[in-house]
Amino acid sequence: MLSGGQDSTTCLYWALRRFDHVEAVTFDYGQRHRVELAAAARIAADAGVRQHLLPINTFSALGGNALTDAAMAPETGLRADGDSELPNTFVPGRNLIFLTFAAALAWQRQLDHLVVGVAQTDYSGYPDCRAPTLAALQQALTLGLDRAIAVHAPLMQLSKADTVRLAAEVGALPALAHSHTCYHGAVPPCGECAACQLRARGFAEAGVEDPLVARCREEAACR
Repeated sequence: MLSGGQDSTTCLYWALRRFDHVEAVTFDYGQRHRVELAAAARIAADAGVRQHLLPINTFSALGGNALTDAAMAPETGLRADGDSELPNTFVPGRNLIFLTFAAALAWQRQLDHLVVGVAQTDYSGYPDCRAPTLAALQQALTLGLDRAIAVHAPLMQLSKADTVRLAAEVGALPALAHSHTCYHGAVPPCGECAACQLRARGFAEAGVEDPLVARCREEAACR
């Protein structure tokens, strides 16, 4: 599952190290940061994998979150530890739907493994990014498709700094120069939204310069 972001790009290269055949699936769900669709296409092409782009317009119709509702602005800053309130960037059911569609595609393509870049250590606390959710969904998909489906979440227990280190280990850093994280769709990153701040903190703690920031510094257009 390739969104074009830091985590999914890292997972793509993780998968390329472990599986003989890898395909990417990207979802157009009406996200305001639509630049990530172009990022995903570029990353998949550079990695030499087939990319499937699937449209899902239901989340835009539902609204009520800052990623698909133009009337809402993504929250800025990171949440304090222990804050149990979900941020307004939570899209209810998004990963449940994404994994279900990805499994349907995998069934058609005769593939048995799904790789997703979710992490329950992320600041946001999204409930559909937690290990118990993925375990339950893996069982439901296996039963519903009558086929053993394995859901892999390589980043589940990693901090953002650890994710950066894993990206370096699997050779994903060059691809991250073309990845996208900013909730506002800004290139270079806005540096204000929670996604940008979390990414910046991870690279800083890992002692690695963000390849995207380096590219934007070197290229006038940064596109």
